[in-house]
Amino acid sequence: MPDVIFNGTEGRLEGRYHHSKRPAAPIALVLHPHPQHGGTMNNPVVYAIYQAFVRRGFSTLRFNFRGVGRSQGKFDNGQGELSDAASALDWMQTYNPNASACWIAGYSFGAWISMQLMMRRPEIVGFISIAPPAGQHDFSFLAPCPASGMIVHGDADDIVPQTAVDKLSQKLAAQKNIDIDYRVIADCDHFFREHMDTLTRHVEEYLDKAAATAAA
Repeated sequence: MPDVIFNGTEGRLEGRYHHSKRPAAPIALVLHPHPQHGGTMNNPVVYAIYQAFVRRGFSTLRFNFRGVGRSQGKFDNGQGELSDAASALDWMQTYNPNASACWIAGYSFGAWISMQLMMRRPEIVGFISIAPPAGQHDFSFLAPCPASGMIVHGDADDIVPQTAVDKLSQKLAAQKNIDIDYRVIADCDHFFREHMDTLTRHVEEYLDKAAATAAA
């Protein structure tokens, strides 16, 4: 899991990258929670998602948004962070020009950024969105949603109401040719502290199902 430094629009960005030994391996980018609320690439949820992709043969990158850790720049209310994510994907693609697929994943604020990136990058074929901050941020840009994916939320989340995520999931699932695997974890809050094993199992089941579908 080597440290990497790559260029963003406001300076250097710090990441952790695993390069798959598989030829033409798929790539995955994982985005962390809100920088002003302690979010970093070392968040346990981010790390768990990262490892789930790594175990399935993806070349996988997680990184710190501008102003976090050793990443240069300062918080930019989402606009700059979206630019950071685009730079991260560009960097991955230079090292994986023959990648068989491209996935995006994010947790909380990172889920909001990841889904915006998906709208701008048609090569992204799947997403995993953990506790997307529906109700706090506008997700109306997902019209139409360009790819199928997974949403996971906790029914005891007192930061992002489940009802808001229910509505987002229903809106996306109603779109043509879009399949949303929406899973709600009982008695789970926004941070998944007591439910990491359950969260990881859901993510791994979904990735395995997606891989089987792609192979078929």
